Amino acid sequence: MNLLAITQHAMLLERLRTAFEGAGHSVTAVPDHLHALADEAWNGAHLMLADGAGEPLDGYRLCHLLRAESRSLFRNLPIFIILDHPPTEADRARLLEMDGDGFLEADAPIQTLLAVLGPLLEGAGHRGEEARTRILAFGLPAAAARRVNAVVRHLGFELQPGTLAQARALVPPIVFLGLGRSIDRTQALLAGLAALPRAPYPILVGPLLDEAGQRRLLTAGAMDWLTPPLSDPMLLHACRKAQEWIHMRRIQHECQFQIHDLVEQRRALELETSALRSEVLTDPLTELLNRRAFTQNLDHAINQWERHRRSFVLILGDLDYFKLINDRFGHLVGDKVLTAVAQRISTSLRRSDLAFRIGGEEFAILLSESSLKAGAEVAEKIRRRIDELPVTLESGQNVFPTMSFGLGAPDGSDSATLFARVDQTLYLAKRKGRNRVEVLPSLD
Repeated sequence: MNLLAITQHAMLLERLRTAFEGAGHSVTAVPDHLHALADEAWNGAHLMLADGAGEPLDGYRLCHLLRAESRSLFRNLPIFIILDHPPTEADRARLLEMDGDGFLEADAPIQTLLAVLGPLLEGAGHRGEEARTRILAFGLPAAAARRVNAVVRHLGFELQPGTLAQARALVPPIVFLGLGRSIDRTQALLAGLAALPRAPYPILVGPLLDEAGQRRLLTAGAMDWLTPPLSDPMLLHACRKAQEWIHMRRIQHECQFQIHDLVEQRRALELETSALRSEVLTDPLTELLNRRAFTQNLDHAINQWERHRRSFVLILGDLDYFKLINDRFGHLVGDKVLTAVAQRISTSLRRSDLAFRIGGEEFAILLSESSLKAGAEVAEKIRRRIDELPVTLESGQNVFPTMSFGLGAPDGSDSATLFARVDQTLYLAKRKGRNRVEVLPSLD
């Protein structure tokens, strides 16, 4: 008997070979479910073991794919799922859903392997009475139907007369269609079969029509055309082609499933990446962008100015006497003041402008496509909003913060130099009495 093990558990493979190869059985190992699927590695196997875990295809879904195979061998092939842990209720439920036969733990000793798998390899390799896959015949003459049935029985099929309603219920993998007198009726039948959720492989049986008639039926969905007199090699070849087509369609569906799975994983990763990026670049207290984001965006603004002369204005702001607010009211009140100030800054800007908290009580603003005059007006508007609207505490007390500002425009220097010069302009505002706006003169 042939035992196929689709597993990456090397020690389990060694124990399987020790247990069964001495008794004349063969053990074939395939490390990957997808390779097993593409190569049909289970052909000739009497017993199959597959790792429960796998990416992107696992043993459960591989079992399910085989059970849907048109060949009766794969519906009756015993399939065991290999686990690296004792099976849980969820494992058992999934095994039942996928029509598997049992579990095998990866660290199972040789005695367990012999007890569980030995009887299956000693002659009980089928899951039960072998059932033939039913395929349907539409309009075949009695003699042709007997000839076709005699051949397809060797492949595990059984031919029976059918209707379109039976095709919907049985989902046959292959149908034989006799060419009657009406080509329109045959074309309509082909269209009805093609519209089924799992369309079968239609084989036409009858004399060749003229070129226009052949084109009509092939376009309607006919996959093969057998002309009398029918021979056994001709029928076998047509059925083999049908089986290959079914196998390739199964692989295509699996690939589509995996692509959909990968798309979903990519979407989830993009959302996670976006959330992480937002977390990395956002100040958690004020929800403004942080110092790291400020450095990146300032460098980008400098590059855009150097390449395309896209103007911008850099504004730096610093709360006046913020240490006194913390000392008098406590840090919780200080946090509330910072949050209120951040909200007034962000609501005073356009969507294209960016606001940052770059230090304890230090803030920065990048105004895109702005002149120094327009930047000074924005800074003055923000200064007035902070100065004129006190922060009201839960106790009813009011805190009256103020902020000093310095601003400048790019002048050919790098981002660090521009930041340092605007920072000096900010401290000029501090020296001149605070709660004011100072502008760095343009070199131009």
